[in-house]
Amino acid sequence: MKAKKKLGQHFLTNKIIAQKIVNALDFKIKNKQIDCLEIGPGKGILTEFLLQRNEYNLQVVEFDSEAVEYLNENLPEISNKIIQDDILKVDFKKHFSSPLVVIGNLPYNITGPIFFKILENKQIVQQSVVMIQKEVAERIVSPPGSKVYGILSVLLQAFYKIEYLTTVEPNVFSPPPKVRSAVIKLTKLKKLPEIEDWRKFKNIVKAAFNQRRKTLRNALKLYNTSQVPTDFLQKRAEQLSVDDFIQIYNSIY
Repeated sequence: MKAKKKLGQHFLTNKIIAQKIVNALDFKIKNKQIDCLEIGPGKGILTEFLLQRNEYNLQVVEFDSEAVEYLNENLPEISNKIIQDDILKVDFKKHFSSPLVVIGNLPYNITGPIFFKILENKQIVQQSVVMIQKEVAERIVSPPGSKVYGILSVLLQAFYKIEYLTTVEPNVFSPPPKVRSAVIKLTKLKKLPEIEDWRKFKNIVKAAFNQRRKTLRNALKLYNTSQVPTDFLQKRAEQLSVDDFIQIYNSIY
């Protein structure tokens, strides 16, 4: 099976790295099997190791029909656990129980939308271990004040503890991508912020960063910011911490 460029496929070939990625999943509940979603298994290099984890009830979502056929032939034990669909269209609450862990070598062309999908289902997604483009990983883990600190940094850090696990070189993929990759781990915070409507919070963060050169007073001019502390309004988005954004949301709503 050849990788399809239009699907952003780069198949991991190094089993040692695959084993390490699977081992990074450590969310467990004693005497309870937990639902595990693998996104885009491809040829199943992660899947083989995931099937050995008895604490997880594995299901995989694969869009590519050729990959589904390959998995059925080469990993028959996964046949009844395949959901052939676009991950962005899958109803998590229909297919998976809470708690849910997520793992995968994510297609780089839809990494952002997949993270938004995880955030939309944060009530059930307890942990995620994913391989993504290194540049995106650095953006997600970056602190306030960094030039790459942005929308995903704030939204993911608001609900998850983010760990940068390792950098992965292009030569362990077939075909090799033109960029370096990284594995990150997201673990849901034990104490979640007081955000009643996360979509409203998301819209505030997006508005702030979409005009990141402007102060918040100008970037959020469509909102009633009369209760927002003045010192926040005088700063640009990249200068504000996750807690600052949560306070701004609660001041507006």
